[in-house]
Amino acid sequence: MAVKVAVTGFAGRMGRALAEALAQSGQADLAAAIVRPGSSLVGADAGEVTGTGRLGLAVVDSLDAAEFDVLIDFSAPAATLANTEYCARHGKPIVIGTTGFTPEDKEALLANAARVPLCLASNFSTGVNLCFNLLETAARVMGQEADIEIVEAHHRHKVDAPSGTALSMGEVVAETLGRDLAQVAVYGREGQTGARERDTIGFATVRGGDVVGEHSVMFLADGERVEISHRASSRLSFARGALRAALWLLGEDQQGDREPGHYDMRDVLGLKVS
Repeated sequence: MAVKVAVTGFAGRMGRALAEALAQSGQADLAAAIVRPGSSLVGADAGEVTGTGRLGLAVVDSLDAAEFDVLIDFSAPAATLANTEYCARHGKPIVIGTTGFTPEDKEALLANAARVPLCLASNFSTGVNLCFNLLETAARVMGQEADIEIVEAHHRHKVDAPSGTALSMGEVVAETLGRDLAQVAVYGREGQTGARERDTIGFATVRGGDVVGEHSVMFLADGERVEISHRASSRLSFARGALRAALWLLGEDQQGDREPGHYDMRDVLGLKVS
């Protein structure tokens, strides 16, 4: 029996990509398509909204109107907090791809992991999560002798900067080097900035066009440079990863056997080194 997946933020770019990924999946079905309250899409056929073909499933504006096994949430911080609390109350696993949380938001969000399995990731693509492991290695080998800069680019509609993925990359590097990213991050430069301090980690942001997502981390040493980059050409890579995470949270027998806790995509992919 196919897993019933609910998708919030259904009217957005990732909601549409998730609908396509679910249409291609042989393991899961779209069980609920959820948009913000008051949206003009409420009541429309979910398949016609995304162009995947009529499904006979009406778009709704509340989780109370949904029946599902697992929720995938790519919406906005306030909505995601409310949705996570709902899932915790009802014992439903949740996959979270929303970014832009404040530290207080994230603390409140993760408090729910004591009650349900929760997968929170800044990026669900296989390639990006492989890059996290490569960054650990590069930071361990070169980090003390190199200047480290992170450059990211996204489409003109992205509202947060730097991207959640860029920040996660910075956190991986900083933690490997024993640094506190909040203390060493430099977000953009202008004017007479003075010489670069070796322990800092620089971030540069590009916004424009329809760029799906590009990230590069540079380790710049005297005489050589190592660059670890990832470029996404389709949101389907993120959607398929989020669906993979949703199935993983349900356990191998898809009966909710995964223990409550905070997981990320590297747990799902088995990339964490103990």
